[in-house]
Amino acid sequence: MTQKRTSRAPKKTANPRKTKAASRWLGLFIKLSIVAVVLLAGVLIYLDAVVQEKFSGKRWTVPAKVYARPLELFAGQKLNKQDFLTELSALGYRNEPSANSSGAVSVNGNTVALHTRGFQFYEGAEPAQAIRVSFSGDSVASLALSNGRSLAVARLEPLLVGGLYPAHQEDRILVRLDQVSELLPQALMAVEDRDFYAHHGVSLKSIARALWVNTSSGSLRQGGSTLTQQLVKNFFLTNERTLTRKVTEALMSVLLELHYSKEEILEAYLNEVFLGQDGQRAIHGFGLASQYFFSQPLAELKLHQVALLVGMVKGPSYYNPRRQPERALERRNLVIDLLAEQGIVSAADAQQAKARPLSVTQRGSLANTTYPGFIDLVKRQLREDYREQDLTEEGLRIFTSFDPILQNKAEAALEQTYKQLAGRKGIDQVESAMVVSNPETGEVLALLGSRLPRYAGFNRALDAVRPIGSLVKPAVYLTALEQPSQYTLTHYIEDASFSVKSRNGKVWTPQNYDRKEHGTVFLYQGLAQSYNLSTAKLGLEMGVPRVLNTVHKLGVKRDWPAYPSMLLGAGSLSPIEVADMYQTIANGGFNTPLRAIRSVLTAEGEPLGRYPYSVEQRFDAGAVYLTQEAMRRVMTEGTGRSVYNRVPSSVILAGKTGTSNDSRDSWFAGFGQDLLAVVWMGRDDNGQTPLTGASGALQVWANFMQKAAPSSLNMTPPDNIVMAWVDAYSGLGSAQGCPGAVQMPYIRGSEPLAGASCDAPVTAPVESVKSWIRSWLN
Repeated sequence: MTQKRTSRAPKKTANPRKTKAASRWLGLFIKLSIVAVVLLAGVLIYLDAVVQEKFSGKRWTVPAKVYARPLELFAGQKLNKQDFLTELSALGYRNEPSANSSGAVSVNGNTVALHTRGFQFYEGAEPAQAIRVSFSGDSVASLALSNGRSLAVARLEPLLVGGLYPAHQEDRILVRLDQVSELLPQALMAVEDRDFYAHHGVSLKSIARALWVNTSSGSLRQGGSTLTQQLVKNFFLTNERTLTRKVTEALMSVLLELHYSKEEILEAYLNEVFLGQDGQRAIHGFGLASQYFFSQPLAELKLHQVALLVGMVKGPSYYNPRRQPERALERRNLVIDLLAEQGIVSAADAQQAKARPLSVTQRGSLANTTYPGFIDLVKRQLREDYREQDLTEEGLRIFTSFDPILQNKAEAALEQTYKQLAGRKGIDQVESAMVVSNPETGEVLALLGSRLPRYAGFNRALDAVRPIGSLVKPAVYLTALEQPSQYTLTHYIEDASFSVKSRNGKVWTPQNYDRKEHGTVFLYQGLAQSYNLSTAKLGLEMGVPRVLNTVHKLGVKRDWPAYPSMLLGAGSLSPIEVADMYQTIANGGFNTPLRAIRSVLTAEGEPLGRYPYSVEQRFDAGAVYLTQEAMRRVMTEGTGRSVYNRVPSSVILAGKTGTSNDSRDSWFAGFGQDLLAVVWMGRDDNGQTPLTGASGALQVWANFMQKAAPSSLNMTPPDNIVMAWVDAYSGLGSAQGCPGAVQMPYIRGSEPLAGASCDAPVTAPVESVKSWIRSWLN
């Protein structure tokens, strides 16, 4: 029997070359994977360190905020209803039928009801409260709570007037999540990140939904980035559109969510997001955007306002409500519709909100303007005590004496005067500066550094050092009146031509402005009429160094050479230095250095520094009173008398005009009881102007005082002043009731002897004095 053999296929063996290659590739893959993991771990460690270091520390450099004075209200206060409403409008108060909520105001006749917001001041917190303010004419008639109970004093929150910005020019008002209404974060999540509380930094679901919504609607209605990713991009990264930046953004978003709560991330987003540009200043965060667009605190915004800001997140420039109102309105209404679709607001509320206007404030209003001249003064005073870094990064709160109502009136007066002067040759080249202060406290209330109020360049109020002309003359007469045994207001002085030869052989020959001589005049007449010849003679009698010593005592720190020409104003000062000098005269001989800052708080509201005013008596009160009397007559009978074409004659004012050689500078400095103002007009190239002190600067001053309504100068004589009856024609003592008898003030002991009777003969004065004295009797 034959056996069958079965055939078997030959056994295949692995190709040793292929096996070896596969092993190499596998090993390489594993090694590369390990390297990638290590690199990724390194990247994650680095990114994690970046996230924690920057996000856990001081997240933002916050500029110092500069505030105006708070408006204090009390019965009897000098404040008219229109000025009050102007300030309330600047502060963003809303006109409503009844003032039942914070920031609301209601007007009924001469009574204004409002609900104040409250504020943290240096002295402590001012509570929010509902009050009623009643007006009578130009003053507050009564102040009461809403329940009718009388209120002694109330204080509004101060107007934010500027900031001290770092080099990157970012600005923001930091807010906490618990300080904003729930509507804002809800609206943000509805539009930008519906699954904010569900994802861990990156949401594939959000990306897919955004793609579907945008494709279906045919427009870009939603974005795929989460709020966390947007925060990471704005806070840590740049706006470059690269895959590397996008991957980095996603990794950092996951890391941020790993270390911080959703609430912390949401609060940071509210403060970081970019929402507009104001010149060079970048508007970051909803807190500042609320003030910038609505002049209201964020907590007070209504649905239509919140929706507008949330809609602007997508494109602040593209949806700018001031430049693109139609586009912004459409975007706002789209946001409102999304809120209604998601049940966050009712359909009725949505419809009502869509019917509202954009409600953004207009540029150029009191709330939206900046005051570069005054802010410059604040910066200079702050730099004496603080580092630049502290001022631009620590969020300090600077409280100043700035009065926005008076600033507005100063700007209006300047504009009005230029319109009145229009047509004069060369007037377009004439610049201006103005300083307004309180004579009693030395606080600077308003300041203009240019004829263009918003000009932020050369600050002429602080830096235009120009010859002051006749503004120096009160110092000459004050020097004389400090010597009552030799000089009184009715002392005779000669207004006649003369020459003085200096040591180097040069001859100084002064002249009066009218090129005339006026003979023998009373001392006060030389100041009232601004006579150069009699003033120079008087100054030379006493000695130039003695007069310059008076100038220094008045507050001038510059050292002028003791030349005779200094007696007529050849020395140069800036407007604010002139204000410092006149402050001492206006304050009865008490020197009170000018200041703009009242107090400084930290960003947390803790007191940091206070700037109380200092007072030093520099002159005898009687001598200053007599100087004020002569300056009062400047306004009633001399070079300043045109003021009373605008200001009621019952208001006592004192002042002095000033004109430098060839009419290159036009000056006026004057004061009432509560306001002192210095005005300068001239050309930056020191060229000739078509103005004198009376035709230029005085007109600005008069227009301002007409609007500001200063209190009448208190001319109550100090203890060492006596009133004596004198004969108006001779200046000799007279009896009361005699024909031509007038009362004049004298320092006790310097008054003329009383006249024996009305029948006693008097020595007739020269004709120039007779004609001048007749004005006393009319």
